[in-house]
Amino acid sequence: MTEATATAETTAPPDALTEREAAAIGEVAARIADQVERVIVGKRATIERIVAALFCEGHVLIEDVPGIGKTMLARSVAAALGGRFGRVQFTPDLLPTDITGSLVFDPRSAEFSYREGPILVNVLLADEINRAGPRTQSALLEAMEERQVSVERERIKLPRPFFVLATQNPVELEGTFPLPEAQLDRFFLRTAIGYPAADDERAMLRRFRTGTPLETVEAVTTPEEVMGLIEQVRRVHVGEAVETYLLALVRATRGHVQLELGASPRAALALSRAAQATAVLAGRPFVIPDDVAVMAPAVLGHRVMPTAQADLRGVATTDLIAEIVAATPVPVEDNEGPRAEVRGPRT
Repeated sequence: MTEATATAETTAPPDALTEREAAAIGEVAARIADQVERVIVGKRATIERIVAALFCEGHVLIEDVPGIGKTMLARSVAAALGGRFGRVQFTPDLLPTDITGSLVFDPRSAEFSYREGPILVNVLLADEINRAGPRTQSALLEAMEERQVSVERERIKLPRPFFVLATQNPVELEGTFPLPEAQLDRFFLRTAIGYPAADDERAMLRRFRTGTPLETVEAVTTPEEVMGLIEQVRRVHVGEAVETYLLALVRATRGHVQLELGASPRAALALSRAAQATAVLAGRPFVIPDDVAVMAPAVLGHRVMPTAQADLRGVATTDLIAEIVAATPVPVEDNEGPRAEVRGPRT
């Protein structure tokens, strides 16, 4: 894929992020990624996608086989963030209160008190989310959306940032409860870690031989600082030409012959936010088309539904999104604003 380039529009709003602010946020993101990479070897692109989601306070669904390092990834993100970590192993008998907590009667005071659930953390690993029943899944997804949990008639606010890394095994589907499309749409992006390259796997063996590298991960920021950065990321400038390009990608999913269900307006919003985070991770205060294109498969892939024929052929939705990206003309911006002509589709 050729690199798409564009310049920032001169009509950026006065409250847009400055280059200095963008560079500072990019440095924090790089420090977090560096710490996580001490544990997860050779997966920088995946780590940066997850950091981008963190800077949007968006939740991530990881579809991968066991033993890839999902738990270590979540733990290292929490450690680098300086926040609290929690893990819930989803099983068919897991109850909503096992996640959210419950009210417990104290006979000495004759009052009910709230017993915290594992969800009151900054980073929650929801392991094998598709193994729990729909009611339990819904309890987690409600908390993901509202950043609070309901226990009896009480509403308990969750710590901020609240970041869920949910996992599911794409191979072992027996005895599972697949997430409906409406619930999949709640995840900011879907990604995989994948097997390491040979040299990376050798480096991993050596790092883990004398202990766990997780002990070497240092907190390089705080939850409070990250909340401030999340607000700043919203100020990254998205020019009109880039906006048009983003909408063209989203709308192309709705008329694609191999897609039964296209991306929703919520998906367009998520892609815009993901592009802003990608730009700022590169130290830029404005979005270029490549920021949109690089995040499109991870943001849109789980938000579309293939046709029955495409599903039978085993066509991956991320591949279809990549095809749409390759076929969509890239806009050109100059100092006079967006021009009508395009550079042509990606190759």
